[in-house]
Amino acid sequence: MSKTSVSSSRVRHYLAVATLCGVPFLATELRAQQRTTVLDRAAQERDRADAAARRLAGAQSVIDGVVTDTLLRPLVSADISVVGTAARVVTGENGRFRMLQVPPGQYLIVVRRIGFAPTSGIIDVPDKDTLRLSYTLLRSNNLLDTVRVRGSRVTMRMLDFEKRRQQGQGQFITQEEIERRGSIQSSDFLRYMRGVEVSQVTTQAFAGTQVYSRREAGGFTDSQQQQACAMQVILDGIILPRNFNLDLLPPPKQIAGIEVYSGAATVPPQFGGVDRRCGVVAFWTRDGY
Repeated sequence: MSKTSVSSSRVRHYLAVATLCGVPFLATELRAQQRTTVLDRAAQERDRADAAARRLAGAQSVIDGVVTDTLLRPLVSADISVVGTAARVVTGENGRFRMLQVPPGQYLIVVRRIGFAPTSGIIDVPDKDTLRLSYTLLRSNNLLDTVRVRGSRVTMRMLDFEKRRQQGQGQFITQEEIERRGSIQSSDFLRYMRGVEVSQVTTQAFAGTQVYSRREAGGFTDSQQQQACAMQVILDGIILPRNFNLDLLPPPKQIAGIEVYSGAATVPPQFGGVDRRCGVVAFWTRDGY
């Protein structure tokens, strides 16, 4: 039995004896002592909760970065987003950006600016430290993208999504289907696709979920074992890193559509600039990155 419970039972015993013996002053004093014990316990619980909150706040980290063009000139008004979170900042005149109170962990970051091709990267935010990043954007040849605002860009790309769906070349999941199925992870929808395999991978260098093409071979190892062919993943037209971890995708409630091309021959010309040899999986969000 704990010290606190023994003390509480002792107080109740003395309180009963004092009441039976007709000692009102002693009974009143013991009741006050019991109330004080309860209040002290509540205060201790609050102190522990406050300490935990302070520890959590102390564990937050900082992301400090810069965005430049290919001539290393700083780019103002570049948009930096951490996928799957509400974190989104814009670079200043010196091309720099800063994100505060970032919980440690692995994230997908997207960098975009009007007139330049967007880029992406996977970052590992350390605990109680500052992560310093640098991104270089290439000038875009797509003139339409230089004048579109985010809302119209989202509308146009979903119209293109619908055109490709009507052509019937790949496999498609619409927003209505996503809402109806109610999956927890965006990668779950790929498990229903033909010619596609979704696997949990754990190695010394990687831990997460990847998507592979069953139609395409990924070459052979030194022992002549056939390797899996990791598909190229695209988010809102942004090419994601090779062998991308699908766990870093936005949740299904943010996804407006998914299209899958499990073989190189089926990939449409709109995705001609990506590595298509193992097929392509494209995710489109409702608000756009």
